[in-house]
Amino acid sequence: STQCCVTMCPTSLTAATSSDEEDDSDASTKPIRSEKKKNTASLFQTGGDPPKEKKCKKKAPPKGAESEEDTPETLQKNSNKKGKAKKSKKKEERPPSPVIEVDNLEEFVLQPAPQGVTIKCRVTRDKRGMDRGLYPTYYLHLDNDKKVFLLAGRKRKKSKTSNYLISIDPTDLSRVGENFIGKLRSNLMGTRFTVFDNGANPDRANADWSNVRQELSAVVYETNVLGFKGPRKMTVIIPGMNADCERVPIRPRNDNDGLLMRWQNRNMDNVIELHNKAPVWNDETQSYVLNFHGRVTHASVKNFQIVHSSDPDYIVMQFGRVADDAFTMDYNYPLCAVQAFAIALSSFDGKLACE
Repeated sequence: STQCCVTMCPTSLTAATSSDEEDDSDASTKPIRSEKKKNTASLFQTGGDPPKEKKCKKKAPPKGAESEEDTPETLQKNSNKKGKAKKSKKKEERPPSPVIEVDNLEEFVLQPAPQGVTIKCRVTRDKRGMDRGLYPTYYLHLDNDKKVFLLAGRKRKKSKTSNYLISIDPTDLSRVGENFIGKLRSNLMGTRFTVFDNGANPDRANADWSNVRQELSAVVYETNVLGFKGPRKMTVIIPGMNADCERVPIRPRNDNDGLLMRWQNRNMDNVIELHNKAPVWNDETQSYVLNFHGRVTHASVKNFQIVHSSDPDYIVMQFGRVADDAFTMDYNYPLCAVQAFAIALSSFDGKLACE
């Protein structure tokens, strides 16, 4: 089974969404063909020359990482097509994760995923402790045999708005520690989020501005016109990539220069807009479904896939529930682990409608 329900809201619980079993819809699961019709890198490039094929392509993936040519099942077409779907003959097994070597954790979590490699991760939520689930800690590990720890995140307690600290040490979630790697901050409504790296506040800028924090992404949740009955709508804004496939640094000098304001004013130089893929209504299960190819097994309003409107078959990131407090999170070029983890954390925030 490969599809999974996206919504599980109070007013639309159905037999399909309230069951813990994967639904047995008969979607065909053709992998994306290896020969690329278009160069994916060009979707994310902003300004400058067209992508230098050699430079971007030959950046070797981490030692032992499998490319999508080796494992076509890492990226597959969403095949929620009506009518023509063929029954897959054998039960689809969960594809193995690429072997990723993480030599320098700080470097790895800020580096874009290599092209052609899906980095498969697992997010676990820990609600134990004095705070009784109000301030759970979230842990990100590689979803492979070694279960390599990547990041931890936790909501700060004395913050007016939702504010999550992200650390490269599972035990040190302090703002001042050397393991602090980034943060996620929301507006008062809890509908817009900005992700920063660990640079300095603009007030403490040095002369050439090089120490100032970068904005790594922003997430906007739209009010759902269907109220509790429909899936969420997300817009994700990220810095574009340059001709060498490196992230263009966005270092706002004030709040009017950040990713959210640029997006709002349609000033899209060096900025890329992504969206969550719209789920398809399934009459049989009476729920909205997306094809996660076995990586997501539980219905949840938090399940999503992020795509570029020019190529909805290329999944930039997907996230979904596999147990009460466990989720899979897979990301591709041009995202890095900190961006993807922060986007996932924003979906946990309690102020969002349809919780």
